Amino acid sequence: MSVELSLDGSGRYQVATGVGMLDHMLEQLAKHGLLDLTVDASGDIDRDPHHLVEDVGLVLGQALDRALGERRGITRFGHAVVSMDEALVLVALDLGGRAHAGIVFNFEREMLGQLPTENIGHFLAAFASEGRLNLHVRELAGGNDHHRIEAAFKGLALALRQAVALDERVGGEIPSTKEAL
Repeated sequence: MSVELSLDGSGRYQVATGVGMLDHMLEQLAKHGLLDLTVDASGDIDRDPHHLVEDVGLVLGQALDRALGERRGITRFGHAVVSMDEALVLVALDLGGRAHAGIVFNFEREMLGQLPTENIGHFLAAFASEGRLNLHVRELAGGNDHHRIEAAFKGLALALRQAVALDERVGGEIPSTKEAL
């Protein structure tokens, strides 16, 4: 698996996992987060894409952690409430170094194309764990699973975009009263 991530990007992406819906969501993350993202991943998706989806989340989280370095000068917190048609999703995150994922969806279908909906939570938890971030994703309204997931990934993109932004008032300091993240 290969993942390249630039936080100072323009939203360019090249994504190939073999799971179309996962590719679509990673493209949303890059485009709306203004992240440059390249993902080349493969796995035994004929049986079950669970491990591939989770591994992409883990490696993407590791790439985020590396890109943030000591996390000096970043805004640190981000949030978004995103609508997509009837769906409404809240995403809030803290890049403070403590991993946690609180994910709440009310999916109606088991699958979206080749992607089991239960794997969305696994992806987000893996991403939060390896990215060392606190992530909350809450479905506030929805009727279509595709819209729920897409609103969540767009929300994640916007929240990350806020949180990784450099705040000139912070200078090069670590955004914590403990001076460590």
